[in-house]
Amino acid sequence: MKPKEFNAERTRLTELALDKANLNVKRFYSFDHAAYAEAALSARTKELLGLVASLVLRCDDCIRYHLGQCKALQISDAELQETFAIALLVGGSIVIPHHRRAIEYWEALKEEV
Repeated sequence: MKPKEFNAERTRLTELALDKANLNVKRFYSFDHAAYAEAALSARTKELLGLVASLVLRCDDCIRYHLGQCKALQISDAELQETFAIALLVGGSIVIPHHRRAIEYWEALKEEV
């Protein structure tokens, strides 16, 4: 899936989910958003942590989301490669297919204007 398609689908589904959500679900979405804000840890660090967790948990949607945020935060290829190395170390070889797709998605993000 191309980055623009992914973002449009994510936005559409989030709006649908929040439209149907009760207060506890809405609070969780709000907490998720707030957790990545600048604080003691930079937003850059938090996105890289989120990316590692997403790779280890093997959530392709989450990986795409965090890669998009990394692109917006101007994470470098070198920073990303070190992050991938940590995810592979923590998650093991089962992370490899997700790593491959992450690289492909990152390259697609870099091609977008």
